[in-house]
Amino acid sequence: MRYMMIFKASEESEAGGLPSEESLTAMGLVMAEMAEKGVLLAGDGLLPSSMGFRLGFDDEKQRRVIDGPFAETKELIAGFCLIEVASRQEAIEWGWRCVAADGRTDGELEIRPVPTAEFFGDNYTSEARDRNEETFQKAAENLQNSNT
Repeated sequence: MRYMMIFKASEESEAGGLPSEESLTAMGLVMAEMAEKGVLLAGDGLLPSSMGFRLGFDDEKQRRVIDGPFAETKELIAGFCLIEVASRQEAIEWGWRCVAADGRTDGELEIRPVPTAEFFGDNYTSEARDRNEETFQKAAENLQNSNT
């Protein structure tokens, strides 16, 4: 089963504070272990919401762009990991390893399942499946060829 681990932002991360060398090293070691064991599929950190924007519609159904920063820090995201594990319990175990990697006890992590094709039943046609597979193969190529 695939799970998205969503790392919640903190006041420090929203202020643009950089993680310490210790934090980067500790998290890097956990990520390396996850990759080595075939658990880690993708992951990255995010810059503060002050550098972001939201898209939405106003009361008249007109498009709007809202520049950050955004108010509720506890609802913001500082990073993510996409993992594939055998069970919910294994996702929880890896989640604890990530959220407490550097010994801190003030982090928060949300873990949510990512649906597979079976979740959508007959609505997910073979044509849609093929198109989706091609799309994500191309996305993987794009990621591999990106400059970051």
